[in-house]
Amino acid sequence: MRTTQTLLRSGLTVAAAAALPLALAAPAAVAWGSGISVSTSGTTVSVTTSACPSNGSSFGDASLLSNGQANFAQGRQMSLTGTSTSQSASWTGVGPGTYTVIVVCQDGSTAGTQSIIVSAPAATPTISTTTTTTPTATASPSRGVMGGLGGAVKDYGTATVVGGGALVVTGTVAAAWFLRRRSKPHRL
Repeated sequence: MRTTQTLLRSGLTVAAAAALPLALAAPAAVAWGSGISVSTSGTTVSVTTSACPSNGSSFGDASLLSNGQANFAQGRQMSLTGTSTSQSASWTGVGPGTYTVIVVCQDGSTAGTQSIIVSAPAATPTISTTTTTTPTATASPSRGVMGGLGGAVKDYGTATVVGGGALVVTGTVAAAWFLRRRSKPHRL
């Protein structure tokens, strides 16, 4: 009986240790359980939802909060428009920064909350003309992938990925060996 409980406890610990990297690798941008979808295009932020029923005249309101703003009333508010299956609101001329979008239905319930990052607009290529009549285009350099988990500016290559995988496997084996040894102290 004791051996079964110890092995079960050790097995659960190893399973939790193995699942931790998978949980940390989940996309951060996904609003789990949120009834809204927020997107950005240039300096425009849009939100869509299907969670707000109509009372005949309106669906509800959405608010765009910048850093330092704590509640719905402090943000830039827009009325939701659309149909009974899809409602939306959008804000234009939004500057770069991190914002929180909150949607409150006309019945007072919150449809969802989600944060979004608005990037500075990308530099447009400039065309300069020299004394000749041939224009030359110069584009701004690429800044790479700018993201949360999984985004990187530098590609580390196969050797780094293999080295990291070897460290994870070594740590998992060491944890399993330690837990097994701990459950049977009379063995080496």
